[in-house]
Formats: sequence, structure tokens, C-alpha cells
Amino acid sequence: MKSTAALLTATGSEFTLAEIDIDGPAAGEVLVQIAAAGLCHTDLAARDGVLPIAFPGVVGHEGAGTVIAVGDGVTKVAPGDRVSLTFNSCGTCATCTSGRQSYCENFLALNYGGVRADGSRPLSGADGPVSGMFFGQSSFATVALANERNTVKVDSDIPFELLAPLGCGIQTGVGAVTRSLAAEKGSTIAIVGGGSVGLSAVMGAVLQECAEIIVVELTQARRELALELGATHALDPRDGDVAERIRQIVPGGVNYVVDTTGIPSVIEGLIPAVAVRAVIGLIGVPSDPTAAVGYNIIAGLTRGLTITGIIEGDSVPDDFIPELVEHYRAGRLPLDKLVKTYPFTAINTAVADQHDGLTVKPVLTFEG
Repeated sequence: MKSTAALLTATGSEFTLAEIDIDGPAAGEVLVQIAAAGLCHTDLAARDGVLPIAFPGVVGHEGAGTVIAVGDGVTKVAPGDRVSLTFNSCGTCATCTSGRQSYCENFLALNYGGVRADGSRPLSGADGPVSGMFFGQSSFATVALANERNTVKVDSDIPFELLAPLGCGIQTGVGAVTRSLAAEKGSTIAIVGGGSVGLSAVMGAVLQECAEIIVVELTQARRELALELGATHALDPRDGDVAERIRQIVPGGVNYVVDTTGIPSVIEGLIPAVAVRAVIGLIGVPSDPTAAVGYNIIAGLTRGLTITGIIEGDSVPDDFIPELVEHYRAGRLPLDKLVKTYPFTAINTAVADQHDGLTVKPVLTFEG
């Protein structure tokens, strides 16, 4: 089948629209007509060489659309079903079988490998093979090939442009607070970064009924949006020492921190702001893959601090994405306040607007 895809041709390149060929679904695979796809920082990390992909390649990992065809053995979805596409996992390793599939032992190969499990490449262009299967989907294309495991059927009539970002960014931010940290009612939390993941974490903190929700963000419009979404305080980090200002709000320190920046100095600067036995959750992908956080071991021991990495909000997508849809339908998850749509052909404009802080969550929409 033919598909129009947004190709990355080299490290740091812009996206180039091109026609490619895509295989039909093999056993366990699902072919999807994409209606919308969210633009996530992880896509740009792959573009910039922080995450391992081959060029030319197709990224995109927040796809939503309609099933066209399914391969042998697929029972979860059928042609005509509305679906959300999310991260891929093997389903057989120790973490997958214990309900922690976002930490699948084969996560890197299945989400960044660019090939099927048998080594074949289902995408090809005029000059030969094209790397695909990014997060098991490569959904920056009019048609995408996914796997049954990373395809979630959604019966609700939620608009595709709001369904798409649930596949990664929204479930990561909301899940970080509600699942990874499982913040208690009445607890206190600081969220660093007011992008789509950080603001989703704010919505998660509201769902958990946190008493103090402090957002640290450079952009004024995003600070204002954080307050609109339920944050109790929004701090500009340029106005003074962030840890001291958090302590002015919560003298004993916050119980939880969610960092979406991936900047070591920012993370280190937050450690003095936390309470005894606090948990610091790290979500942000650093621009330098070798980046490290300095940590005083004695302070960590005596205060019982925990620093934990968070992938996909500890989500089990078949359960969590429908749960997020229901939160939206009930008015508890105002996704429309985050999303701005762009036609697929304007993908590079969407990238630039996100970089410049003009939009929080760009979502690409496809004709038809």
C-alpha cells in the first residue's frame, strides 16, 4: 500500500513529505489509517540523534485512526475500529507479565529498532528501505503499521485529535502522578516544566487531590495555563532560588517532584525542596545521553529520598487509555486546553511553534 510519510533524512533534518510503500499486516500486526498524530519531544529526540534511529526514517508515536486490516491471529481489533496507538512491548518478559509493560525488557528493540522482530523492514521508499516501527507504529504517515499489543480500541466518539496524544504524552504525565508516584490525597507536589507532559501531570495531581501543586515554568502563558488547570502556584525560575521559594509555600518540603526537563542542574536544584522520604520522578529526556545527576548519598540515606525513572506513567494502555477517555468525557481531563491542531503538511511549522512556546501540544491532522 502507498502511504505519504514525513521522512527524517539525517540527524537534525526537517521533515520531508514523501510517498512510501508499506507492507500489509503480518501475523499480529494492524494496519491503520491515521487521522491524527501528536508531536512529542521524543520524536525530536530521535531526529536529533539522542535516541537511536536509522535514516531515512519515519517517527511518530501518538497515532490515532481507523483500522484498515489485521494480520493473522489478531483478535483485539477489527477493520473499522477506532484505535489509539501507543508504545510497544513484548508481553512475555518478567515486567510485561507483572503489569509493568512500560519497562519491557525488550523496550529499546521494539520501540527504536526500526525493524520487525524478524529483521525485515515494512517501509520502503524510492531509494530503498526506510526505518519504521518507531514505538511499533511510525505514525507520521497517512497509513501506519502497528502491532496488536500497542493498539488500543476506543469505542468513545472522542475526537481523534484529542485521542492521539493519550498514546504517550498525556498518559505519561497523568500516569506519573496517579500511577508511578500514586500521590496521596492531601500530599504536595512540584512539577518542573509546563509542556504537555508537565501540564498533564498537573491534571493528574488534581485527580489525586494533591493539596499543593507547584509548577515551575519559564513561559508566562504556560504558567497561566497551569493555574487554569488546577495548579495552586506557578513559579518563574528566573525570579529566585526555586527550592527556597518552594519551601516558602511548603515549609517542610514537597512530598513529590516530577521533572520533565531532563536538565541535571535543574534536578539537583530541586533536591533541597523536598520533604523527608520524598520521591523525585524523572521523565525528561536529556539532550546529552550521558548526563548525570549529582546526589549526596548521606543526605539521601538520612532523609530516605527516592529518585525514580518514569516511563509512560507506568501505564497499562489497554486499561489506562480508556480510563483517560472517561476522565475527558466527565470533564476531569480538559485536553482541549493543551491541543492545537496543524495539517500534516505543516509538520515543520508545528515543530517550530512548539519550540518557540507558541503551542503546548501540537497534533497533526490528516484529510479523510
